[in-house]
Amino acid sequence: MAYADQQMSSNRVVAIIIVALLHVFLGWALISGLAMSATEKIVEQLTTVDIEEEVEEEPPEEPDEPPPPEETSPPPPVAPPPPVNINPQPPQIETQQEITPAPVTPVQQTPAPVATQAPPPPPPPPPPPPSQARGATTKNEARWARRISENYPSRALREEVEGTVRVAVTVGANGRVSGCSVTGSSGSSVLDDAACKGMRRYARFNPALNDAGNPTTGSYNTSITYRLN
Repeated sequence: MAYADQQMSSNRVVAIIIVALLHVFLGWALISGLAMSATEKIVEQLTTVDIEEEVEEEPPEEPDEPPPPEETSPPPPVAPPPPVNINPQPPQIETQQEITPAPVTPVQQTPAPVATQAPPPPPPPPPPPPSQARGATTKNEARWARRISENYPSRALREEVEGTVRVAVTVGANGRVSGCSVTGSSGSSVLDDAACKGMRRYARFNPALNDAGNPTTGSYNTSITYRLN
């Protein structure tokens, strides 16, 4: 009995190996394009022997369906190379004489005159400040005029001479008389000289001013009257 089991097991192994070899052969036969009829005969002979020996134990395994044959695409068409036209003679090269261009004289363009805008007129000068100029004026005239009249010359007293002397004096920047001249005589040279001496000694003035208001030389006209009491 053990011998029979061992023999059955070895037959099964042989059957499996044969089936595997058969699958390999079938795949190779399909690829290489063998005829299907020859392959079916071989398969029937081989599988018949193995299946009959194993019918008693278990049903045989159904062989796998062979894979469908692979469709091989035809090779792409090869276009023949284009014909090559071989020209045995080289092309003729035409030479052209080089023409030197005539020199071009540059045209000088006169620039258009640019319109210049006249500058704006200068602003008017500022108005001058108001002038502060004025003439000389007397200071305490009643006082010093009385003193000149009372200083009666002694000769005129002896001769009892009276009269009025008109004088023009020059007033310096200090307010004092710097010059005197008789513009209207009294008829007596003694009284005329006494009037100018009295003006230089006693007369006082506010000096004249220039435009800027600074003291300057001025002039003044007055009269001195001599009367006997």
